[in-house]
Amino acid sequence: MVNDTLGLTDAWPNICQALAGPKMQQLTGLAAPRRIGKPLSSATTFVFTVRSDVTARQIQSTPTNLILYGPPGTGKTFATAREAVALCDGVVPASEEAMRHRYAELVTAGQVRFVTFHQSYAYEDFVEGLRPSTGETEGEGASGAGFQLKPEPGVFRELARIAEQAMQTAEAGEPFDLTGRDVFKMSLGRAGSEDHIFQAAIDGNYVVLGWGGEIDWTPYDSYEAVHARWNQDHPGTNGNDANIVQMARFRVNMKEGDVVVISYGNSRYRAIGEITGPYEYVPGDEKDYYHRRRVRWLYIPKEPLSVDFYDRPFTMRSCYRLVEQYLNREALALNLPGSGSAETTRPKQFVMICDEINRANISKVFGELITLIEPDKRIGADYELRVTLPYSKHSFGVPSNLHIIGTMNTADRSIALLDTALRRRFDFREMMPDTSILPDVPEVDLKALLTRLNERIEYLFDREHQIGHAFFMGCKTRPDVDRVMRRKVLPLLAEYFHEDWGKIAAALGDAKGERFLQRTVLAAPAGLESEYGGERYRWSVRKPDAGSDDFAPDAYAGLA
Repeated sequence: MVNDTLGLTDAWPNICQALAGPKMQQLTGLAAPRRIGKPLSSATTFVFTVRSDVTARQIQSTPTNLILYGPPGTGKTFATAREAVALCDGVVPASEEAMRHRYAELVTAGQVRFVTFHQSYAYEDFVEGLRPSTGETEGEGASGAGFQLKPEPGVFRELARIAEQAMQTAEAGEPFDLTGRDVFKMSLGRAGSEDHIFQAAIDGNYVVLGWGGEIDWTPYDSYEAVHARWNQDHPGTNGNDANIVQMARFRVNMKEGDVVVISYGNSRYRAIGEITGPYEYVPGDEKDYYHRRRVRWLYIPKEPLSVDFYDRPFTMRSCYRLVEQYLNREALALNLPGSGSAETTRPKQFVMICDEINRANISKVFGELITLIEPDKRIGADYELRVTLPYSKHSFGVPSNLHIIGTMNTADRSIALLDTALRRRFDFREMMPDTSILPDVPEVDLKALLTRLNERIEYLFDREHQIGHAFFMGCKTRPDVDRVMRRKVLPLLAEYFHEDWGKIAAALGDAKGERFLQRTVLAAPAGLESEYGGERYRWSVRKPDAGSDDFAPDAYAGLA
C-alpha cells in the first residue's frame, strides 16, 4: 500500500527495511514491529504496538464468541482461518496466500486450535474427563503396571490454560526469550512412584540425575573425560552406557541459561525451569541421586499437561536435548513467564475453532462453559467467574484472550433448534451463496446457474438448503461443471428432497427428463389402472458417454 500510495515501482524491499529500521522507531517512539508474511515483499505486513502505557486489562480485546452459519458449500470453514488471523493479529494480510501462511504459523505456534464436533463428541473430549492409565513410570529401565482412571484436560481446557498463562506473561512484560538456549528433557524420579524426588527438587530449586554413581564429576568437562573416568571403576563399559551418556549430557552439554522440561510419562510435562548453576556433587540420603544443577522454576502447572510444543513423544531416557527440528519454540514460550520488565504488552490472543458445532449436543459438550464464556464472566473481566471442575476438582475460568469460532451447516440442523442459553452467548453471522466470486467458465454461466437453482430450491423447500458457491469454485471447463453436478449437486438434491424426483426435476428445470435426468413412463399393473389413475414415472440420472461425466450440450438451458 505504501509502494502504491507513493507512486513507487517495486520498492517493497526498501520500504520494508525502512519500516523495520531503527530510524522509524526513533522518529515515532514505537517499539520494533512484528512481521507477518514473506519478508521484503509486497506480501509483508508489519504490526506496531501503538500504546504501551496501559494495563493488560485495558488493552485486551473483547472476547469473541462467533458462529458462522449457512447452507453447505458457502465457505464457512474457509472463513474461520481469516477470522482467526484477524483476532490473533488485529490485521489480515492482503493476499490470500499470505493469510493462509500466517494461519498455519498460528496453528503451529499453538494460538489456534481446530476441532470438528460430531455426534459422539463429549464434555470429556472438550473440557476434561477421566482417562485410563496403566502407569506413568519412566526413566531408563523403568516399567509401569496397574490400571487407574485419571482426570485429563480436554482440548479447550488446555488452550484456556495456555491463554491464561499468556495473560500473566503480558502483565510481566515481554515474553521469555528462548534465543540461543538449548532445551532439555529430564525425568525427576519415576513419575507415579518416586514423586518425592520431584517434589524435593521443586522445593529445593534444582534438577537431579540418578545416573553416574558416587563420583564427583566436577573435574570432567568432556564426554571423553567422563567415559575414561567411568571406565576406571568399570573397565570395558560401552560408551553408550547410560552412566556415561546421561552424565555427559548433564555435566557437559547442559549450560547455564538452558531450559529444562520435566517430563511426566512420554506425552506430558509437570515443570519447566531455567538452569542457573554449574554441576554440583551432593551426596545425600536419597540413594543414587547425587548429581545436581541449580534451577529457577519458570512454570509449575497444577497438574501434568500435554506437550504441545514438541512434535515427538518423549523417550524414557532421563536427560537429553530436544531435537530442534521437532521443537516449536514459539509454542514453548507461551508456557513461560514474561521478562519482568515494567512495560505491559498486549496479551497474545488465542482462538478455538469448533467446526460443525451443531452436530454435537452442545449443551452437554460445553457444560459449565455455557456460563464461563460470557464476556463479562471471563478471567480479567469485571465479573470474573471460576468454577470447580467435576473430575480434577481444579478451579477453572475462561480467559478474556481466548475467542471461540463455530461453524454451523443449516442443512444439518436449523439454528432455531439451538439451546437458547447458547444462542444468547454467541453472535451469529449468516454466510449464504455468493455468486459474485464464481469463476468464468466457457459455455456455462455459473452465476446464472447457481442463482436460478437456489431460487427454485428456496421455493420448493427453504433457504437453508441452498447450494453453496464453493462446490463450483474449482471449475475451469464445462466438463468440470458437469462433474460437480453429477457427483455433488444431484446427490445433495436427492437428499434434500428425500428422493422426490419430481421436485428435483423442477429445481433443475428438467421437468420432462431431457437434460440432467431421464424419465420413463411406468405402466399400471393390470386391473389397477382406475385405482391409481394417471401416469407414473421412473426417474434416473442421465447416463454419460463411457468414461465421461458430461451431460447433453443443452443441459443447462433450463437453468440459464
